[in-house]
Amino acid sequence: MPPSAAPLPDPPLSATLVPWYTAVARDLPWRRPGTTPWGVMVSEFMLQQTPVARVEPVWLRWMADWPTPSALAAAPRADVLRAWGKLGYPRRALRLHEAARVIAIGHDDVVPSDIEALEALPGVGSYTARAVAAFGYGRRCAVVDTNVRRVVARAVHGDGDAGPARVKADLADVAALLPVDEAEAATFSIAMMELGAVVCTARTPHCTACPIRDRCAWLAAGAPAYDGPRRAPQAFAGTDRQVRGRLLDVLRDAPGPVDRAALDRAWNDPGQRDRCLDSLLVDGLAEQLADGRFALPA
Repeated sequence: MPPSAAPLPDPPLSATLVPWYTAVARDLPWRRPGTTPWGVMVSEFMLQQTPVARVEPVWLRWMADWPTPSALAAAPRADVLRAWGKLGYPRRALRLHEAARVIAIGHDDVVPSDIEALEALPGVGSYTARAVAAFGYGRRCAVVDTNVRRVVARAVHGDGDAGPARVKADLADVAALLPVDEAEAATFSIAMMELGAVVCTARTPHCTACPIRDRCAWLAAGAPAYDGPRRAPQAFAGTDRQVRGRLLDVLRDAPGPVDRAALDRAWNDPGQRDRCLDSLLVDGLAEQLADGRFALPA
């Protein structure tokens, strides 16, 4: 069991976490000086449910090929899906492509800084909009992901985990912790995410390395085990997600359109394979040509 600690006192968490982050933050390319709000937005699309290690090389290639929204908007969808590779959830790539077109046409090729304008873009929800506003523009706004929710649950509320999302309450919890200064608030937001990602992890928190361990309500309570509702882990093997990925692999790796037999070899269950192929066509991730062959969308 982690060592006990004192309850959360003043000064605010930001007084500890901002300098901690500045000293030890991971060197990720989208955090480096000079990264545009567009680069931040691309990283946020890619990082959804995808590990950082898989995202980094794809992001670097993506930004080299399409450094602006208009550059991506001009690219064929097939090229976009090939560049997305194996990041998973490829519909994100098409939504990002659509968002790039809207930004290029409707916002003079500049990612908007206003949260409402960001939320109006294809594929951009509340979290992504706030992340772009904070990390791309240094805006003061609550940015809440799974890691941030876990840090707040433990450090502030004394719970072992955050449980199911409570959107309004979660935003209010984080907003109450934000420093008044905009730049400091933006750094604090990313510091909270970093703490949850590398120290205050879900299964094996590294409490002895935590910069706020002496101020954590969960440790002060003896680190009680979380006994609330849990989100069921997502399976992958044998699911439609895996089958769709196999089919897309065939289309991405082929130099041109493929016949049905090539797709049939990707998965043995005909019923599941046909259902997944149909869903790819409906989602716009694949298309059937007039001659019956299949390809990535034009």
